[in-house]
Amino acid sequence: MHIASSKVSIGLGSPASSGSKRSSELSMEFSNPRNDVASRLEPGKTAKREGNRKGPSSSSEHEGPKTPDPKAYVQQLESSRIKLTQMEQELQRARAQGVFHLGEQGQGLPVCSNLSSDAAIFDMEYARWAEENHRLTCELGAALQEHFPENELRLFVDNCLAHYDEMMNLKSMVVKTDVFHLVSGMWKTPAERCFMWMGGFRPSELIKILLNHMEPLSEQQILWICGLQQSTQETEEALSQGLEALHQSLSDTIASDHALCYPSNMANYMGQMAIAMTKLSTLEGFVRQADNLRQQTLHRLHQILTTRQAARCFVAIAEYFHRLRALSSLWLMRPPQE
Repeated sequence: MHIASSKVSIGLGSPASSGSKRSSELSMEFSNPRNDVASRLEPGKTAKREGNRKGPSSSSEHEGPKTPDPKAYVQQLESSRIKLTQMEQELQRARAQGVFHLGEQGQGLPVCSNLSSDAAIFDMEYARWAEENHRLTCELGAALQEHFPENELRLFVDNCLAHYDEMMNLKSMVVKTDVFHLVSGMWKTPAERCFMWMGGFRPSELIKILLNHMEPLSEQQILWICGLQQSTQETEEALSQGLEALHQSLSDTIASDHALCYPSNMANYMGQMAIAMTKLSTLEGFVRQADNLRQQTLHRLHQILTTRQAARCFVAIAEYFHRLRALSSLWLMRPPQE
């Protein structure tokens, strides 16, 4: 199957979010030792405190166990979710500034990464995009729960789709200058990188994840979804085979007999590197085609599904990637293994 490279023509625009924020500096103040504080307490107050400890127990001690408040439990879960989201945003900002804090082995010392200026700008823009995407998805979820009319709900769905188009626009700008940054996935969290394919999500896998959120589907919708799934998988396979062929060709060029001899002939060396550079430049085309496929899949789903079905899908997409990021945060915060 021959895959022709297609270009995405999207108006240039920056994500609708607030200005760039710098990570706040944390400070710790060490208080005096407890024994030092205790020694400064007045004798009367100390005796009074001891008396209160030994005094009669309050009536609450004789009461039976209290039933947990479901509302308070839900609020606690939501509060934990908000904290995780804030941590993700802080990690994205730190990554965008090129500073990473190592764990216990690195004694928490900051280490500067070797990011290009374009990659650093992209990471900052992506952090703002992710923050705005969270806001738009929350609004869409609220509109679903409150059963907004179809025409009003469509506005929220269109905003989410346009926001994903902005992401593709951001990637199209950095792919020209630092395609390795996109492919490496260093702008994503570790758990997200496990599922990356050519600098982003795999469209066919996303369709599988969303199937349960599309129901109920009409017979015609089922046919369209199956056709989209098949064509997407075929295109992914063709791109994967092309990328594998590129890897093999690059390896053969660099590992040729003339290139690896020592001492190397400078003329032969430079000639081999020139050939390898030419071949490597085609990597940009693979990433562009993969991003085009991702964008076309989202737009095709938007056309096939009803407004309410599309709304549920966009909420599910955001929740899926949010859970991957939360998993990464929890993994990084896990206690050290002995």
